Amino acid sequence: MIHALKRDRYAWAVVLLAAALTIFIYWKGLYGSFVFDDFPNIVDNKGVQPATATVGTLVNAALSSPSSDFKRPLASLSFATNFLLTGLDPFWMKFTNVILHLVNGILLFLLGRRLIYAEGMLRASDQASPAKLTVNHVSLIAAFLATAWLVLPINLTAVLYTVQRMESLANIFVLLGLNLYVSARLHMRDAAGDNAKSPSAPRRWIFLAIFALTIPTAIGILAKETAALLPLYALLAEWVLFDFRTASTPSTSAPRDRRILTLFALVLVLPMLVGVAIVVPNIIKPATWAVRDFNLPERLLSEARIVLDYVQWIFIPRSNDLSFYHDDFIISKGIFTPWTTAASIVLLAAMLVMGLLLRKRHPLIGLGVLWYLAGHVLTATIIPLELIYEHRNYFSSIGAMLVVVPGLCALSRQNEHFVVARRTGLAALILIWAATTWLTASAWGSPIGLAEELALRAPESPRAQYELGRTYIIASKYEPSSPFAPLVYPPLERAAKLPGSSILPEQALVFFNSRMKLPLQQSWWDSMIGKLAAHRPTIQDESSLIALVQCESDDRCDLPEEPMTRAFASALAHPQPSARLLATYADYIWMSTSDVATAYRYARLAVDAAPAEPAYRVTLGRWAVSLGDTPEATRQLAALRHLNYGGRLDQDVATLAHAIDHIHDPKQQPPDDE
Repeated sequence: MIHALKRDRYAWAVVLLAAALTIFIYWKGLYGSFVFDDFPNIVDNKGVQPATATVGTLVNAALSSPSSDFKRPLASLSFATNFLLTGLDPFWMKFTNVILHLVNGILLFLLGRRLIYAEGMLRASDQASPAKLTVNHVSLIAAFLATAWLVLPINLTAVLYTVQRMESLANIFVLLGLNLYVSARLHMRDAAGDNAKSPSAPRRWIFLAIFALTIPTAIGILAKETAALLPLYALLAEWVLFDFRTASTPSTSAPRDRRILTLFALVLVLPMLVGVAIVVPNIIKPATWAVRDFNLPERLLSEARIVLDYVQWIFIPRSNDLSFYHDDFIISKGIFTPWTTAASIVLLAAMLVMGLLLRKRHPLIGLGVLWYLAGHVLTATIIPLELIYEHRNYFSSIGAMLVVVPGLCALSRQNEHFVVARRTGLAALILIWAATTWLTASAWGSPIGLAEELALRAPESPRAQYELGRTYIIASKYEPSSPFAPLVYPPLERAAKLPGSSILPEQALVFFNSRMKLPLQQSWWDSMIGKLAAHRPTIQDESSLIALVQCESDDRCDLPEEPMTRAFASALAHPQPSARLLATYADYIWMSTSDVATAYRYARLAVDAAPAEPAYRVTLGRWAVSLGDTPEATRQLAALRHLNYGGRLDQDVATLAHAIDHIHDPKQQPPDDE
């Protein structure tokens, strides 16, 4: 009976010790700084830095993320909450991430108990089953499962990489939903075996199953889109452990529950078909892949190798595997280019077949394999994301742990072999994983130490070399006499020359020398302009141009107009430039030249390219007021009022309305925008 799953004090003691161990191994890493995408999402994102907590400022924070069209409002609100409580202090941001990681560990412990118990029901009904686990050991195995997962090195970036709170926060709702769903299904089986006492129980629990797959999914997506995979994970658990049947004793003769089949048709199959219909037309457009160094076939071939590499990174990570920056990865150009592509495809197919075949004989192993593969359905298939990130294994690593941990625990009473060796192996793995995570977390605790360590791990990564140079820039405090100043140039110049690099290194070199009033080398400009002309600007390229414009706007840089104009011309020459790039160029022209008409025209183009982005409308409205263009200013005011959800734009609307009321010469004509 499910009621046999009571709190086990020894298991909870293991969980508490695991939590303490997790805090210990991550503690040094909490003293590190922000890195990479932390800057656009948190440090440079004023939306998540509200002065006060009002409905308007919180709505604005929720919709401020540049990471996704879906905005991930729940994650952004959590960053805003951190800021309101402790300011822009990375320690408390990262400490919050550790707490979220521990919550996930506890939820995994609870889920593990339910999964192992459900597997025990299958074994109880299978006379040929090798080892029947006693209920007394269920909680202890689940505790070791959670312990192993909590200390895995591959999960470090979901904790210390502040912005990837998005991943850990989304998975809280994934694990919560799975707990509720498996619990509902176990209660349905209990009720089916005791229907005389509780005739309404099956209906009650089917409602819980519906709730488990809808509400947590909807909330989790607000943190990150990967939470949309919750129904798929539940479907696999259902198929492996319950086979869509509600009989108290699993049997192939028992009828399948149509309510369960209908539930998955509505929460998984139907949304999947709608999603494919929406996504695929955009995926097949060549312009979609213009910002990437790979196309769709190359992405799929490369991901076959990557998903297989992740398996090694989970179990036996080498120092250069977990290097954070993976832009030095060699893309697969064909099935045999490199040859490991074909081998990886074969091995992945074998993994899938293994998961399917083990479903009956070893349900947890089969489920673990299927969960590992399912965890990469969004990030390793057709969506044009970057190829590699360690945090994408945050849920998939749970599947990996299901494959090895229960068997290594060797806690069942029958037919167990090599018990001491298996338990020793599990203890050794947990200690090795914990030590590896501790060593890496220690490096994350020092900005310079981390940058040097990651550059050493990935010498061919442009991003790793760029980050090392950027870290030296920060440490130099723009003082020529600083010992860090001469260290800036080698990694940045190396990064600029590495294949696939963005203009970030060139931008940093220009930025650094301009801030220190040193000469700017023409080769830096030539390299920057050449890269912008060669391919459509990436997000990093656009961020680089924004940084240069902002530096000049703040009077910290004095940049020559001719190469800056050429750089923008090269970037804008590609079809359908982004609204962000258009707005940046408009800002530059408005600020640095007398060509007001051109700046005004590009501000309008930015608004047309992203009509739902209020920042561009605020700028255009403000400029229209300064030029006496009352009709344009009035149009932007009306649009801003329409976008003013929850009062998030109250201040901008009030300021623009006041400015329109005080235009001195309403008859003045706007500049010629031809």
